[in-house]
Amino acid sequence: MQPNRPLNLRRQSIYLLPNLFTLANLFAGFFAVVQAMNGHFVNAAMAIFAAMILDGLDGRVARMTHTQSAFGVEFDSLSDMVSFGVAPSLVAYEWALKGFGKVGWIVAFIYCAGAALRLARFNTNVGSVDKRWFQGLPSPAAAALVAGLVWVFNEYTKAPEPIPQILNWAALAATLFAGLTMVSNVRFWSFKEFHMRRTVPFLALLLIVFAISLLAFEPGIVLFGFFVCYALSGYVYLLYCLVRHQKPAVPSQN
Repeated sequence: MQPNRPLNLRRQSIYLLPNLFTLANLFAGFFAVVQAMNGHFVNAAMAIFAAMILDGLDGRVARMTHTQSAFGVEFDSLSDMVSFGVAPSLVAYEWALKGFGKVGWIVAFIYCAGAALRLARFNTNVGSVDKRWFQGLPSPAAAALVAGLVWVFNEYTKAPEPIPQILNWAALAATLFAGLTMVSNVRFWSFKEFHMRRTVPFLALLLIVFAISLLAFEPGIVLFGFFVCYALSGYVYLLYCLVRHQKPAVPSQN
């Protein structure tokens, strides 16, 4: 028996600022589940998009303030699983997949399992892959694809039958597509080559103003359209490589 030792408070402490963003990300994912259970699907979808923004901020804040930690990495991964794995699958199930019976909840589970596998693969491949590319659709983009569909068709459509039945099949296809694409080997551009300090043509600023205006006018449609294009971009790139007889980008070995 070793004598009781006082707790080392320094070893037990964590960095507060980046983990607050991660905690907010987790809250947004949990809030999305609660809203879906209460039938407020637009609020649920918006909460998932809010989680995406918070997920993008926590890592940047940690790097800017030099407060990275192993705890933060693990906390971020677990929060992502809730916000981009569990929440979208349950939102999709409550919104449209429930009517398919067993097929509905199996598809929802495929998405949830795909997100878990995608996050686990990402964590184990950190430092050993080409940072310019993602292997498989990133879980936040997959969540945005599902949440965007829910947001757009709940916010902008008031059509009677048979449109809702078509939407149910669209939700089933989108959820299955997102879940399987997350665990595929299809390459998606990571945007990590884009640096704010580089000079760009003046036209680029005008395009940014135009994009912000569109986003403010119709946020649901613009966000959903962007992530649909992004989710298809990997397959377009793969098809381009096949047509040109080129090898797709592969992970680096260093």
